[in-house]
Amino acid sequence: MPDPLHMIVIADPKIARVKAAWDEFERFLSAQPQLRIVTVDAGQGLDFSKLSADLVVVLGGDGAILRACRQMGMHQLPILGVNLGRLGFLADVSPGEFRDHFPQIQGRQYRIVEHLMFECVLVQHGGAAQSFLGLNEVVISSGASLRMIDVQLAINGEQVTTYSGDGLIVSTPVGSTAHSLSAGGPILRQDLQAFVITPICPHTLTNRPLVDSAECTFTLTAPDALEGTTLVIDGQIKLPLAAGDRVEIRRAQVKFQLVKLPGSSYYATLHRKLGWGGQTNYPS
Repeated sequence: MPDPLHMIVIADPKIARVKAAWDEFERFLSAQPQLRIVTVDAGQGLDFSKLSADLVVVLGGDGAILRACRQMGMHQLPILGVNLGRLGFLADVSPGEFRDHFPQIQGRQYRIVEHLMFECVLVQHGGAAQSFLGLNEVVISSGASLRMIDVQLAINGEQVTTYSGDGLIVSTPVGSTAHSLSAGGPILRQDLQAFVITPICPHTLTNRPLVDSAECTFTLTAPDALEGTTLVIDGQIKLPLAAGDRVEIRRAQVKFQLVKLPGSSYYATLHRKLGWGGQTNYPS
């Protein structure tokens, strides 16, 4: 008989759709004899540095997964997302698919795919620094300033260009299907080791998205930033950005670990989530 599967569950009941799904989900898990629930995080915030499990099941959408992987910090565990949201590129397993595939999950018949994460350091004009771990993207947004801003980009200390517009996005491949995509950025395979820099509504039409190696350090400054200019990390952390502040983005020391079930395909997910049904054939 195989060893029991050790699982951590993240299910925040403050979110209505999670609360509605949790009772049935809990009953299903309780009926599995070879399953050990290490703990359930109901929104209180776990210290993952002292926990061990085969995988972490996150109920919700991609936003819940973004919070979970930041919460894990330097102790990343494999995550399986059960999609209770809308789009769900990361949380791409429905509750029904989770139940149907549970024998394979329990038998550890899944892949763990590692993805690039980033470290974002905000160095304020006075010298104080804050560091954040993230998975999707870093955004400098003109936000409440309601004015066009200039964002200067340097790569490995070399000045590259200045983007004038509503802001700038630096995204991982995982984040390339999020804010960057809506701003006209390219879709990157999730396992690529690269970042994409995408301007938001650039004033100069020759300013196009740029893809560069994840080995680089990207430095952003907004020397004329007005009040309301904001630094946004993964769409969830929002900090004021002032003139003289510096934002540094580089590869993190840890990787996001995503559980993929048998038969899953990145392009099949894109096809399904983005509605890539192909070009309509009209009769001649």
